[in-house]
Amino acid sequence: MPWHEGGGPVHGAGVTDTRLRVLIIGGYGAFGGRLAALLADRAGLTLLVAGRSREKAVTFCAGLAAAARLEPCAFDRNGDVEARIAALRPDIVVDASGPFQAYGADPYRVARAALAAGASYMDLADGSDFVAGIVALDDTAKRRGLFALSGVSSYPVLSFAAVRRLSGDLATVERFATGIAPSPRARLGLGVIRAIASYAGRPVSRLRDGRPSRGFGLIEARRFTVAPPGVRPLASIRFTLVDEPDLRLLPAQRPALRDTWAGAGPTPEILHRGLSALAWLVRLRLLPSLQPLAPLFHFASDALGWGPHRSGMFVAIEGRTVQGETMRRSWHLLAEGADGPMIPSMAVAALVRRILDGVTPAPGARPATDELELADYAPLFAGRRIFGGVRDDGPGTQALPLYPRLLGDAWAALPAPVRALHEAGPLMAATGLATVERGRNPLARLVAALFRFPRAGVDVPVRVEIAAANGRETWRRDFAGRRFASTQEAGTGRFERLVVERFGPFAFGLAPVVETGRLRLVPCRWTLCGLPMPRALVPRGDAFEAVEDGRFAFDVEIALPLIGRVVRYRGRLQQSAAR
Repeated sequence: MPWHEGGGPVHGAGVTDTRLRVLIIGGYGAFGGRLAALLADRAGLTLLVAGRSREKAVTFCAGLAAAARLEPCAFDRNGDVEARIAALRPDIVVDASGPFQAYGADPYRVARAALAAGASYMDLADGSDFVAGIVALDDTAKRRGLFALSGVSSYPVLSFAAVRRLSGDLATVERFATGIAPSPRARLGLGVIRAIASYAGRPVSRLRDGRPSRGFGLIEARRFTVAPPGVRPLASIRFTLVDEPDLRLLPAQRPALRDTWAGAGPTPEILHRGLSALAWLVRLRLLPSLQPLAPLFHFASDALGWGPHRSGMFVAIEGRTVQGETMRRSWHLLAEGADGPMIPSMAVAALVRRILDGVTPAPGARPATDELELADYAPLFAGRRIFGGVRDDGPGTQALPLYPRLLGDAWAALPAPVRALHEAGPLMAATGLATVERGRNPLARLVAALFRFPRAGVDVPVRVEIAAANGRETWRRDFAGRRFASTQEAGTGRFERLVVERFGPFAFGLAPVVETGRLRLVPCRWTLCGLPMPRALVPRGDAFEAVEDGRFAFDVEIALPLIGRVVRYRGRLQQSAAR
């Protein structure tokens, strides 16, 4: 039956509800509360916000501006759930509580109760066994004409959609890796912490070299940099193996897979390493489990989290084309601030919105791997600081010039004069005029002299030459006879996805960021003689390339903490013949 803002089914004799009734178990918790916030703007909904405490549900609903009708209610999943669901008369039951790994001998009692009451069912489960096992209810759901979807969250819905986006033109997918890096300031629910603790140090099944194998939760580690094209990336993050549905479900869809891996990258890293050390105690059987410590971990994650309020996710694959060529691609998602913690609840929100628009999932019980595509997330990402994109890391990209290679899909968004300067070939020269300003602090003057930065002046003649060879560019700048040079190359390791600019013993990691027709270079980290230096002392200042009156324009400011501006030079360039 199609749903719309003004119509719906009839519930019971003489009782008509013209809204889609969605029961959210755990409705004022971490994931359920965000789901309610995502759906609150739809007038065609009645949201039953449920939890063990009706008082907490009332308080939560009172603080939520909503076009939907909000009904706070008590719900004890350890009680008579079938009778309670029948009394609440939902059309859809969403279990957003968990931990699903700890649902005991009858893990699907809520799903069965929902189907028995004539309601469809969704959950935000992330345990591989739980998500895969929902198919046990398939016959029941089909007989009743209802759907029961498990794992309606980032894993496996968003990750599977990313795999389809990355592999559309590939004959096979042979390697798969994924990871989520939550913001250190995101408040994780106790259920999430308990789920993580349940598999810490315990075997996690995965494919390795084409054979079933096992790693150990929160111990086996990889590093990855989440970097959507044209966006300032996250720092290189240490991810450790976690039990996610993708590890079990993806090989069934992709029989050529030889290697699978899924990880989590909580920050700050020192706390993550401490958690890995405790996981080793379970691995060595010195502790039976970390689950009794879950409340302590929950407190620590709230009290001790520090660092940028940014979160990210990646999916990376390796496969082959029909011609047999190896391709490596990755999909990146990055969210700023409080927008990131909303993403795990967005799959359910997207499906509910589709149901309201008349598109209902097919009857049956199954993992929600194929219910949404990346495009279905776009309305929920819109207006939020959430950025996604694809990077092609195959052999063909290595021959590209430095900036097109690093910027990937974002390169095409830059104005033609900016692209032309960076694509001019092995040797490019440009001339123009610049205005130069110097800092007045004596220490700033000393730094400017050491680096041979230009002297202050107006309409200063400037010449820039860029020589490219072996993946590295040498930039030579001449401001009225005052010359200084640097090299630029693609970073590796902790500098991955950054432009590394070197001035003598100093190396600066610069993020190439595309915004409103400009290419900005944002300082992220630096080293002296190869030794990492404090990020708090990284040089600051805005540096960007743009177009003014049809010509390439540059504006570069270099400033230091406590010292202030060292130099700023801005002007325009016109390409000319190389000497």
